[in-house]
Amino acid sequence: MEFIRPDTRYDFIGKKKFTIWISAIAILLSLGSIVAQGGLKYGVDFAGGLLVQVKFAKPIEIAGVRSGLEAMGFKDANVQKFGETDEFLVRVEKASEDLENVSKMIQSSLRERFKDQGPEIRRVELVGPKVGKDLKTKALWATALSFLAILIYVAIRFHTFAYGLGGIVALLHDIIITFGAISLLRLEFSLSILAVILTIIGFSINDTIVIFDRVRENIKKLRKENLSTIFNISINETLGRTILTSGTVMMVVLILFFFGGPVIHDFALAMIIGLISGVYSTVYVASPVVLMWEKYVTNRRRRR
Repeated sequence: MEFIRPDTRYDFIGKKKFTIWISAIAILLSLGSIVAQGGLKYGVDFAGGLLVQVKFAKPIEIAGVRSGLEAMGFKDANVQKFGETDEFLVRVEKASEDLENVSKMIQSSLRERFKDQGPEIRRVELVGPKVGKDLKTKALWATALSFLAILIYVAIRFHTFAYGLGGIVALLHDIIITFGAISLLRLEFSLSILAVILTIIGFSINDTIVIFDRVRENIKKLRKENLSTIFNISINETLGRTILTSGTVMMVVLILFFFGGPVIHDFALAMIIGLISGVYSTVYVASPVVLMWEKYVTNRRRRR
């Protein structure tokens, strides 16, 4: 059963002048959002500190929780609603004191102060500032090394630097767009969001390699056609596979987004944005970059 026939002839490459502007505007907006927000909003995983998730059996306003914590001496605590109406997250970031003792104090104080509302401690996370900084450094190294490995792999597999460059530029596009959305929506950058970034890198480069592989096959078959036409034909031939693969993953992520609960909500939202950007960049970023490199760099070298 075929949803998209392999002999379709949509002119994807013909739209590259228009899509380049779309990508440029999206990247500028993403970077602008990150700068305007003063950087990403790091979660406890990277910023270090304490997180307590508490649910009350009886209705309570967020202002009451905040004032209660201030009265307990935790003026720097950040409180936000989470999931159900009477469920909250309490954060104390970059605590200089012993986090374990601070955690015990907050939990006991919440139980004592709000005993009439029936508080239930559902989750406690502790990450020291040094550990958070170490995790941030390792996250940057993991992303950078994955980029380097992909560049080398794609360049060796396709015997040309242009294909590796196309894949990396597409990945950079996806990551900047995803980071911009995270910044704009004020999502916390945590280990789960880092997992999304690394998943998007793998998913996007896989789609790109499938198209590049078909291009390599078609170059041998269609010797009389120019490279732009070969790319267009290759994208059309793999379009059904791209839609089925991406659509299947998107269905699962949408289910997680709507029914997975608040704990996995940010993860699923970031995945949705990354998947859309990944499919777009495979067609409208990676392929045009290869074509431009071949036109302005490779062909000029051959003329010399």
